[in-house]
Amino acid sequence: MMKYAVVTGGSKGLGAKIVRNLLENNVYVISVSRGENEEIAQLKQVNNYQFFRCNLASATEISNVFEEITKLVFSPETEGIYLVNNAGVIDPIETAGNLNDEAVLRNVQINLTAPIQISNLFLQKAKETNIPLMIANVTSGAGERPVHGWSLYCSTKAGINMFTKTVSLELENHQSPIKIFAYSPGIMDTEMQQKIRSSSEAAFAEIEKFQGYKEKGMLRSPQVVANALVTLMMEKEIENGKVYHVNELL
Repeated sequence: MMKYAVVTGGSKGLGAKIVRNLLENNVYVISVSRGENEEIAQLKQVNNYQFFRCNLASATEISNVFEEITKLVFSPETEGIYLVNNAGVIDPIETAGNLNDEAVLRNVQINLTAPIQISNLFLQKAKETNIPLMIANVTSGAGERPVHGWSLYCSTKAGINMFTKTVSLELENHQSPIKIFAYSPGIMDTEMQQKIRSSSEAAFAEIEKFQGYKEKGMLRSPQVVANALVTLMMEKEIENGKVYHVNELL
C-alpha cells in the first residue's frame, strides 16, 4: 500500500522543503510547478518521486494535468493521499486604483481558483473511491488582516480560508475519511520576501517593517516551517476546517 502526496509550487521555497520532508517520510511525492527543482530531481528516490509541469495560471492546463495525476494516485493500492495546495503569488503589490487587470486575474487564478479547482477534483475522486484524503491549503496571516498594497493577496488568502471552512462544514455528518485544513506559515526567508522588500513605499506602506524582519534575523527558515506542516499532517489529529498557525506548532 502506498501513501501519495501532491504538492503544488514544489520547486522552491516552502514547497521544495515540504517535498523533501515527505520523501524522507517514505511518501510517494508528486511535485507540480512550472519548473523542476534540479536538486530534488537528483536526490529523488528511484520509485517515489514524480514531477508534473503545470502553469497554475491556466485553468485548462490544471484540468488536463491533474486529471492525469488523479488517475495515478487514486488506485486500489493507495492507502491515503495528501494534497498540499502550496503555490501562491504576492504580485501585484500595488494600491487599489493602480492595479493591472492581467496581474489581478493571474493572482486570483493562482492563489484562489487553482486550489479550489484542484481540491474539487480530489474531493470528487475521494468520494468515488473512499480513499482517505487530507487537503492542506497554505494560507497567510494576510488572509486575516488588511495589509496596505496587498488587496489581492489578502483577499485570495481570506477566500482560501473560507473555502476550507465551508468544505469542512459540508463534510460534517458524512463519516468521511476526508480532512481539510489551512496552514499559515508566518514570515519565512524566501523569494517572496525578497519581492516584498524590493517593492516601493508608495505601493506597500509596511516595507520598512519587512526589511527589518530580514535585518534582525526574524525570518524563519522554510525547512522549520515545512517540518511543522508535515508533522501536523502525519502525526497529529486534524481539526477539520481549522486555520493552523505555525507559531502554535513549534
